[in-house]
Amino acid sequence: MDNRQLSIKELETKAKETRRLIIEMLAKAGSGHPGGSLSATDLVVALYFNILHFNPKDPQWPDRDRFHMSKGHCCPLWYAVLAQTGYFPKEELMTLRQLGSRLQGHPARSTPGVESASGSLGQGLSVGLGMALAAKMDKKNYRVYVLMGDGETQEGNIWEAAMACSHFSCDNLCAILDFNGCQIDGRCEDIMGLEPLAAKWQAFGWHVIEIDGHDMRQILSAYEEAKTIKSKPTIIIGRTVKGKGVSFMEGVIGFHGKAPTKEEAEKALKELA
Repeated sequence: MDNRQLSIKELETKAKETRRLIIEMLAKAGSGHPGGSLSATDLVVALYFNILHFNPKDPQWPDRDRFHMSKGHCCPLWYAVLAQTGYFPKEELMTLRQLGSRLQGHPARSTPGVESASGSLGQGLSVGLGMALAAKMDKKNYRVYVLMGDGETQEGNIWEAAMACSHFSCDNLCAILDFNGCQIDGRCEDIMGLEPLAAKWQAFGWHVIEIDGHDMRQILSAYEEAKTIKSKPTIIIGRTVKGKGVSFMEGVIGFHGKAPTKEEAEKALKELA
């Protein structure tokens, strides 16, 4: 199923609505990860509403594009988008992290629209590589997208997969890096510096696109450019802000994995109105 193409303004409105859902879900659950969910919202909203080919009425449609969230702790974002695109009722979002819910604190295949479980950081690009190679072996035209966090790119498995994706010429794979500069223990540059990040991916044989990860025009342009690249994988490095959209969360390390209180949620929702 191809979704109706939303305008830039409509995508921005959808992103704001998604951020509101994230705040509401986390406040209700009393736990979870707002910072990275909010920073990657624009990247994922643009992907699902204007780029991906999928059918929520037939989640296993063989020709669907595949999406894998490597930084699984940011699944409130994924759940909010899946609900809005029809995979399950929006009311179910408020069961986040509850016993017996299909929406656990890290993605699992029991959730409609989730291709594979994630949570152990550094593994997602390998999962995406497997999907991309399967498409080539089966002579399928679907594309594979993998969302990664910047902190997890400090892990060796990411770079082993990066080398393999290039070696096997996986031009049907697009990695998306949510580069908000923060991880659970502090600033990425203080823990294990990533720069020069673009040059590293280029050295591994990737086509690199650097963008403002909150600019819908740049995001859509990057996704379209990725489709045109042949014989090598593409990575979109989106420069983002941790906690984007909520002033008192933006750039604050403490909100990596701390849900807002009732009062904080009310304040956040007013800002996102």
